[in-house]
Amino acid sequence: MGKITGFMEYARVKPATEAPEARVHHWKEFTKPLTEEEAKIQGARCMDCGIPYCTHGCPVNNIIPDFNDLVYKSDWKHALDVLLSTNNFPEFTGRICPAPCEAACTLNLNDTAVGIKSIEHTIIERGWAEGWVLPQPPARKTSKKVAIVGSGPAGLACAQQLARVGHQVTVYEKANRIGGLLRYGIPDFKLEKVFIDRRLAQLEAEGIEFLPSTYVGSKEDAPEGLTVVTPEELHAQYDAIVLAGGCEQARDLPVPGRELKGVHFALELLQQQNKINHGDRIAKPINAKGKHVIVIGGGDTGSDCVGTSNRQGAASVTQFELMFQPPEHEDKLMTWPYWPIKLRTSSSHEEGCQRDWAVGTTAFEGKGGKVEKLVASRLQWSKDRATGQLKMKEVADSRFEMPADLIFLAMGFVSPVRSVLDAFGVDVTSRGNVQANTDDYCSNQAKVFAAGDMRRGQSLVVWAIREGRQCARSVDEYLMGSSLLPR
Repeated sequence: MGKITGFMEYARVKPATEAPEARVHHWKEFTKPLTEEEAKIQGARCMDCGIPYCTHGCPVNNIIPDFNDLVYKSDWKHALDVLLSTNNFPEFTGRICPAPCEAACTLNLNDTAVGIKSIEHTIIERGWAEGWVLPQPPARKTSKKVAIVGSGPAGLACAQQLARVGHQVTVYEKANRIGGLLRYGIPDFKLEKVFIDRRLAQLEAEGIEFLPSTYVGSKEDAPEGLTVVTPEELHAQYDAIVLAGGCEQARDLPVPGRELKGVHFALELLQQQNKINHGDRIAKPINAKGKHVIVIGGGDTGSDCVGTSNRQGAASVTQFELMFQPPEHEDKLMTWPYWPIKLRTSSSHEEGCQRDWAVGTTAFEGKGGKVEKLVASRLQWSKDRATGQLKMKEVADSRFEMPADLIFLAMGFVSPVRSVLDAFGVDVTSRGNVQANTDDYCSNQAKVFAAGDMRRGQSLVVWAIREGRQCARSVDEYLMGSSLLPR
């Protein structure tokens, strides 16, 4: 490395952020890239550790020590080339990835990890600012046509890879704008949509065609007002089809009172707010202004509901988690280099939120068809000695109630929308995902492939990018007999 002793000399520095009391009044991003000098110093913290576990911990296998060293040496153009060699969209992962690479950093064993995510963010934004991120149209075209269903990170990564080797690629999206859950599942304060549009302009210049407001599936299942394309039509028009939609079937909570007004899935709130920010007109939008909000689910989606509710002006926001409260600090010698279970406080939590753990919701109650309170009880978790599995039981006499004007269910997603998969006739796993392995990403149906959440289930954006890239290579091999695309 350029600075062998850098990890001993420099402390980790977080990117600058706007104060919580100011940022809750707008929907813009509030985290800034590192300055060039800050990034250089952070790159110097990367150790000459011999085995770069960070690269293994990163799903797209970013060549992290190399671009850290290049940043330290101020060779930004070369650092960008290294970054883009493994990651199609570092402007997305540099903003919203939880950074499993940092959990695997060797320095993380007895210090704070190298700020890999912030360095990545700084590299790609420097690349855009300098005009280094340019369209890469293919030197020659093939006669092959590929349809990609879904325009999230998996579909976009797959599309870009295939277009760059000369295939004619068309991306179908049922929403009115391209981007999938990047567009309508992630709040603007975490990912401003101008950055998606910036990348889409590059993809279009590379020859990719986008067809939003287009439903792929049977005509009977199509939402009203959308153009419908059937699987039979795709089979007739294209040489290969990639199913790359999201895992959109949310986990429900079938307790008494679930039907009351004011109880919503998390994506109902997040999608509506993103559309409003885009200027779309929503007839009766969900609005938390002046209301007591309860979010059920302690993950990222729940955190996004917290941040959105605060920006709408909620009177109070409470977040419940079914599991017990994790420790503030993990046992690094026990968990490293794997992703640790520990207490994580998001930027949305910093903006105002009451959090509680080991809470089981038993009912929603209200009057006139409108929710007014949540009924819950405390849970006790223990490990089964025979199986090692965690089991829960209700704590006696622990029932309690909380006022609630709005309740958001953010307990994860169980599967893709089954009607789409049934329309293609693909086999599914016990979890309802497309049955396809990571060797070739092929389904049981001829020329139909699957990647991303539709294949692996709910996961991270960085995993979607990996799957899209690997699936693209498999499709290219299927069409051409061999492929120069990387896995």
